[in-house]
Amino acid sequence: MAVCLKTSRTALHYVRTRPGPAFTHLLNRTFFSCSSHHCNPRIISTNEYRVHSSFLGLGSRASQHSKALKVEDHDHSENEEWDFPGGKVPFTTKIKFTDDSSKDRIPCYRILDNCGQQIRSSTSEMISKELAVKLYSSMVTLQMLDTIFNEAQRQGRISFYLTSNGEEAINIASAAALSNDDVILPQYREHGVLLWRGFSLQEFANQLFGNRSDYGKGRQMPIHYGSNKLNYITVSSPLATQIPQAVGVAYSLKMEKRDACAVTYFGDGSSSEGDFHAGLNLAAVLEAPVIFFCRNNGWAISTPVTDQFRSDGIAAKGQAYGIPSIRVDGNDVLAVYDAVREAREMAIKEQRPVLIEALTYRVGHHSTSDDSTKYRAIEEIEQWKTARNPISRYRNWVESNGWWNEEQESELRGSIRKQLMNAIQVAEQIEKPLLADLFTDVYHEMPSNLQEQERSLTETMKKHPQDFPSGFAV
Repeated sequence: MAVCLKTSRTALHYVRTRPGPAFTHLLNRTFFSCSSHHCNPRIISTNEYRVHSSFLGLGSRASQHSKALKVEDHDHSENEEWDFPGGKVPFTTKIKFTDDSSKDRIPCYRILDNCGQQIRSSTSEMISKELAVKLYSSMVTLQMLDTIFNEAQRQGRISFYLTSNGEEAINIASAAALSNDDVILPQYREHGVLLWRGFSLQEFANQLFGNRSDYGKGRQMPIHYGSNKLNYITVSSPLATQIPQAVGVAYSLKMEKRDACAVTYFGDGSSSEGDFHAGLNLAAVLEAPVIFFCRNNGWAISTPVTDQFRSDGIAAKGQAYGIPSIRVDGNDVLAVYDAVREAREMAIKEQRPVLIEALTYRVGHHSTSDDSTKYRAIEEIEQWKTARNPISRYRNWVESNGWWNEEQESELRGSIRKQLMNAIQVAEQIEKPLLADLFTDVYHEMPSNLQEQERSLTETMKKHPQDFPSGFAV
């Protein structure tokens, strides 16, 4: 015989602290008795308890009330599950907290070893010679583009620059695995993706110099590229804002039943922003076809990853939001290409988000406004720049297949350098945007307050031309 208690926590407290006749009276008024086989033996709700018949408070046994009240044990309760909203949850009688102390870290997918030789156990399909050579030549072009434009900034010809040195494999290989119909929402270190899609060296130069041929009409600071025709959303400086925006783009592609996905790039520093977490959760709930591509290059400007989080990198965060995730060697061209290709297929066919964490290293300074030697060892930089260089590593593989040689290397670098120098000279000669462009492209009809601002600025420039840069047409 057992007693099934169904009452409030207050009443239960009264039972625990006030045995004797009062307890018997409370039982008669509040509780009901039943045989044990009639009571549900599996799940006991917050307000439902069982007590053995020995707890009925008869004679001197009532004084043992503090030991008598207990939940009745059942041998099979360990295997029960709670059909909770969101999925079934197994029960356990063992108290155990989850932690991150597991030594089994998420592995890093790669195909080439550090010397550029294909690992024998790799099951990856070989890419064609044509694609292999294009990947390599594009990486070299990106490297030279960064070098020359960075030098132009040091010479005072442009105001700002930011390189992707050390991250060329991520840029080019990921772009090659995507379709031009896929919408790119970049951070600010993915101009290699734009290069792969066909953005010309002249178009890059026009944006950096902010001339009249710049698609942004000189309004954006350098390296904030954008191309409507190439599905490359304009770069935005604030960290992580593009992540939830990418979910919205992906959801619209899903609603339109398009054979495409959204791809957003960001660094490890962006994973510390709220938009990262909001974006991942929203994508998982909406089942949006979006690829979250994190460039974990070890540094968020001067903040190392060790000061940013204690979890197993970024990939573990995707798992927490119910998103398929993978960690890949970001300096291995073939591995990045393979991972992004698989991720794209999964995102579109299964209509769900995917997270890629690419481990790499930012060899260059954060930007031309930074001196990274102030917060990291030069030896560390040189180690990644030489022994772990993604371009040298991939070149070894291409050459081992007989698809590249020193003569081709010299010819390519000479040609790219000439094209870049010419693009800079042309960009410098093109006139600056019209002053009126400061006030256009926002309203269909310019409001009176902007008309007044334009009029005031024009008059000021005419009165004090020496205080304004030359080359601006009023």
